[in-house]
Amino acid sequence: MPVTDVQQDLDNLTLTITADFAAPVERIWQIYADPRQLEKIWGPPTYPATVVDHDLTVGGRVTYFMTGPEGDKHAGYWRITAVDEPRSLSFDDGFADEDFAPNSKLPVFKNVYTFTEHNGGTRAVYVSTFESAEALQQVLDMGVVEGTTSAINQIDDLLAS
Repeated sequence: MPVTDVQQDLDNLTLTITADFAAPVERIWQIYADPRQLEKIWGPPTYPATVVDHDLTVGGRVTYFMTGPEGDKHAGYWRITAVDEPRSLSFDDGFADEDFAPNSKLPVFKNVYTFTEHNGGTRAVYVSTFESAEALQQVLDMGVVEGTTSAINQIDDLLAS
């Protein structure tokens, strides 16, 4: 399993997930840069993602929905804030309604994904920063650690295909 560490820090309002992959940085970057590959790893296995819009430029948006086992759909969006291809990607991540308008009842959090060479492969560090301890706790209660870990762990299967 690629995920090697998960740290929840309520004092600093962060959730940090570290994963190691047996592939070069450029290959891991491609997964996030290609919407069809992103679909294979963004949602957990039981909630696969469909990417609708995909613009990885500063100010760009990525919109998607995840479809649950009962056919229920859950929309979300990224607003891209920084790109350093192939080393890092920063974006605001939010929940949305069916038209991809932000859902103000759920938290928006800042994500910074970094990809560095490590032991002949790539170490990915995914840091999510929240506006409040309540917002972090809300997504923890929603199962974000389990969902994100299972989603990231799908990357090995994608790399093998």
